[in-house]
Amino acid sequence: MELVARQESDLTSIAAEVVKLLGERKVIALKGQMGAGKTTFIRYLAKEMGVKDEVSSPTYGYVNEYESSLYGPVYHFDLYRLETLEDAYNIGIEEYLYSGGICIIEWPEVIQTLLGNDTFWIEFNVAQNDNRIIRLVGLD
Repeated sequence: MELVARQESDLTSIAAEVVKLLGERKVIALKGQMGAGKTTFIRYLAKEMGVKDEVSSPTYGYVNEYESSLYGPVYHFDLYRLETLEDAYNIGIEEYLYSGGICIIEWPEVIQTLLGNDTFWIEFNVAQNDNRIIRLVGLD
C-alpha cells in the first residue's frame, strides 16, 4: 500500500491507517533516507497510539521509552550510529524486541536478521515535489 503525504498534517491520517493495520504486530521498522520524515512520522504515530509524552529522536541514546494508554510501553529506536549486529546486542536490542512492548525502529538495516516475518515495514521516499511517499510493506 502506498500513501502520499503532501503536507505534514497528512501524517495524522496515515498514522491512523498504520495503527489500524498493525493488528498484533509489535515491531515497526522504518526505512528511508536521511530527512525523509521518519522521526516526524513517529511523532504522529505515537500520538495515535495514545502516547502523551514529547516524542524526539533518540539518536545518541539509541532508544527512548514512552508509555501508551492503548499499548503499554512503546520503544523508539534510532539505530543510525550502530555499525554491527554486535553493537545492537550491546544495547540490549533483544530484550526490547521480545518485551511485548511496541518497538518502532529507525534505520533497522543493522538488525534486519533479528526481525521476524511479522515486522511491519514502512518505507519513506521524498518525491520531486517534496511530497513524502510512504509504502506500507508486507501487510499479508
